[in-house]
Order: sequence, then structure tokens, then C-alpha cells
Amino acid sequence: MTGTPGSAGLRRLEIAGPRFPGWLERLVADHPGAQVLVDGPLTRVDWPGGSAVCEAFGHDPLAVLLVRRGGYAVGLAHGDALVAAKTGRRHVQGRTAAGGWSQQRFARRREGQADALVEAVAGHALRILVREPRAGGRDRAGVGGIPAGLVLAGDRRLAAAVLAEPGLQALRELSRRELYDLPDPDARVLATAVQRARAVRVAIDDPHGPDPVRWR
Repeated sequence: MTGTPGSAGLRRLEIAGPRFPGWLERLVADHPGAQVLVDGPLTRVDWPGGSAVCEAFGHDPLAVLLVRRGGYAVGLAHGDALVAAKTGRRHVQGRTAAGGWSQQRFARRREGQADALVEAVAGHALRILVREPRAGGRDRAGVGGIPAGLVLAGDRRLAAAVLAEPGLQALRELSRRELYDLPDPDARVLATAVQRARAVRVAIDDPHGPDPVRWR
């Protein structure tokens, strides 16, 4: 379980899916008169003076796409297991404080490196998540099957650029969970992305209530 503070009185948590029923039971028990409403992936709990909105992301298989200036990770997960993955490093130069001609030259180089990164990641996404070439010119569904949801992480602009590449329309249409606070992608971070995507997101609004971590 992880938790981060929000606005005044608002707490945000991520609770592992298997632990959520027990967590919800303890939350309700701690607030007499609490009412629970379940609507698909959303569970809302209301009590005098507070409320909690819980959102599950139960899509399976999951496409996972992480891209930053320093590298990338693409994976397909069934449940908690990655059935196909590709990680790699690609250098994209940082911004420079130099001016004039030097700044323009660095900007062009940086743009070219970013374009190369986007193209490479899109290629891996096409192969792993969308389709795989087959002899005779026909394509079949990606290595582990057609994804039902998408986890997007890393640099917002680069991730959006990857999804905009030709052939990835199927990914653009998927339900999405975004994790832009993850660090530079590697195999470990990719596994973390899958775990967090499977978690239930909870927003608790109770300015006078106890620390919600107590319900774990």
C-alpha cells in the first residue's frame, strides 16, 4: 500500500487488489453508518463528514509502455506476470543554456535523438503489444494476445508521441492508467508499473479523520 497527501483533507492511496476487500471492510467498520455503493470498477463509501472513492483497473491483458529520455520499457502482462517485454537505453540530450548557433545545433540534435527514441519504442510496441509478423505477410495479435488496458508512464510528451505513431491506434483506444511518477524505465520499474496498475486507487476526503493507512 502506498499513500500520498492531496489537498487539505484529501489522501490518496494505492491498495493491492487482493488486499482491497479486507481494507474496505475495516474502513466501513471504523465508520458507523457508512454506506457503500459499487458501480463497475468504482466503489464509493460515504459516512458523516467524509467519503472514499475507490477505482479498480481490472483490464487483462495489460499493455505497459514506459518512455523517458534515458530509456524505455514495453511489456505485456497477464495478471501480475509479464509474458513479453523489451527494455533498452536511448540517449536524448538534455537542454543546454548555450545561446545562438550552439543552442540551435543542440536543439536539432536533441530533437533527432527524441525522434529516434520514439520510433524505436513504437516499433517494439507494435511487435509486442499490437501485432507480430507472420510468414506470408499476415499479422496476428501481439505476443501475448490483444491488450484490454494500457499503462502509460514516463515522459508525457514522449509517451504521447509514441502512441501517435502509425499502427498504434488500437493502443490509443484502450482504457488507460497513467503513472508519470515512475523513474527511468528498466525491468524492475516495468514490474513495479504492473503492480501499481493492478492496485485499487483510493481517494479519501475526511479532514477530521485518522490516517487512512491505519486500515491496512
